[in-house]
Amino acid sequence: MGGHSHWAGIKHKKAITDAKKGKIFTKIIKEIAIAAKISGGKPEENPRLRKAMEDARNANMPIDNVKRAIMRGTGQLPGVSYEEIMYEGYGPGGIAVLVEVTTDNRNRVFSEIRKIFEVSGGNLGSTGCVAWMFKPKGCITVKKAAAREEELMTLALDAGAEDFKSPDGSDEYEIITAPADFDTVRKKLEERKIPIVQAELAMLAENEVNVGVDKAQQVVNLMNALEDHDDVQKVHSNFNIPDSILAKLE
Repeated sequence: MGGHSHWAGIKHKKAITDAKKGKIFTKIIKEIAIAAKISGGKPEENPRLRKAMEDARNANMPIDNVKRAIMRGTGQLPGVSYEEIMYEGYGPGGIAVLVEVTTDNRNRVFSEIRKIFEVSGGNLGSTGCVAWMFKPKGCITVKKAAAREEELMTLALDAGAEDFKSPDGSDEYEIITAPADFDTVRKKLEERKIPIVQAELAMLAENEVNVGVDKAQQVVNLMNALEDHDDVQKVHSNFNIPDSILAKLE
């Protein structure tokens, strides 16, 4: 199971637990604020803001929280000013890791992310050390039980998807798009009433690194520690852990 597919699934399972701890709300509020800061507070003109607001609805966030986050982002309300940072590094077994951070304290978060890498058997690298291995893509997953493969593949590709995957041993189809076509493909699926498990913009690795049983737990520990950090928005990696090994870890 690849880095994106594996970690998308882990995050999906973690969502309920994180919501109880308030982590989901914190991360969505930061994403709304930074999206509004960069491209304005009108969701109809700001795809990134529109996606963040959709995430807020799915997490049952009160609409007043959303409105305040937008107004802080646009400067209409006073509040913390966030900046986005991308950290790059190497994990156990030589896997490449990209960490998207939204923070109000660059020095603090650098120290904390570096420590997470070191404790987990990895190391933080310099800018550009692994980013070249990844490409921005839209990723949409649909349960195989929700649609017939040929019909879904035809619908997705006709709507502008770049690739359609039916991984062996998985109960989900994966639809890959260019970032610019992500909204179009997702809306086409919604129009056909095809339930979507997850839809996100991600950095996909062009090549994967196989991780054996000796390093698998360390890799999962690193991913969990990064995801649990309040300032981390997304984590991308190129690891491949076989399902047989994952089952033993779980």
